[in-house]
Amino acid sequence: MTTSDEERQLRVDLAACYRLIAMFGWDDLVFTHVSARIPGSDEHFLINAYGMMFEEITASSLIRVDAEGNKVSESDFPVNPAGFVIHSAVHAARPDVACVLHTHTKAGVAVSAQKDGLLPLSQTSLFPYASLGYHDYEGVALNDDEKPRLVADLGSKTCLILRNHGLLTVGPTIADAFLMMYVLETACQIQLMAQSTGNELVQVPSPIVAGIQAQAEEVTKGLGGQLVWPGLLRKLDRRDPSYRD
Repeated sequence: MTTSDEERQLRVDLAACYRLIAMFGWDDLVFTHVSARIPGSDEHFLINAYGMMFEEITASSLIRVDAEGNKVSESDFPVNPAGFVIHSAVHAARPDVACVLHTHTKAGVAVSAQKDGLLPLSQTSLFPYASLGYHDYEGVALNDDEKPRLVADLGSKTCLILRNHGLLTVGPTIADAFLMMYVLETACQIQLMAQSTGNELVQVPSPIVAGIQAQAEEVTKGLGGQLVWPGLLRKLDRRDPSYRD
């Protein structure tokens, strides 16, 4: 299959995202996943080869799949069935979403198991808190029957906490989905650290929470994830540029 320049760049960015997840310690061996919608008339998206460690993933190793989860590009590796159910559901329901990012980090799962979920305890927590949904655990995500409930719980939001399971973020670009996951993951870590002190916690007042999205636009100069993405790619290039292969 011929790869367009646009798809080639998407592959590089998605491979970089997988490498960054490994670098930040968010990977769970081979069991989480990030997908990216390929622009164009076909409902195709890229996802990882199931069985490759995230630190091994390259642009050319990513698998192109259709809306039914069939491999469109050649690969000796399968596609994670649970990954496909989650990602295909979101991509079908949210044409504004180009990237879906899902993790099973210790901090993310720990907060997902808390009845009150993410709390507005820190400045960092406010950004995901302002656009956050929850989806109740229904077992390993293998059943298409779960899709309508998952997309309804996500709605038009950017972040979703999967109860007893982990975290999910979406974005119009890979950079946006990654930055939101960075913020959500950090907020979860901060919450657990604050709770571990045993001291009474102070939550941010609701009027401040309500105005945080406008402030986020100002902080990132309207660039969203693109404010940090070029620097992250330079960091990867200094460490190991093989993700571009």
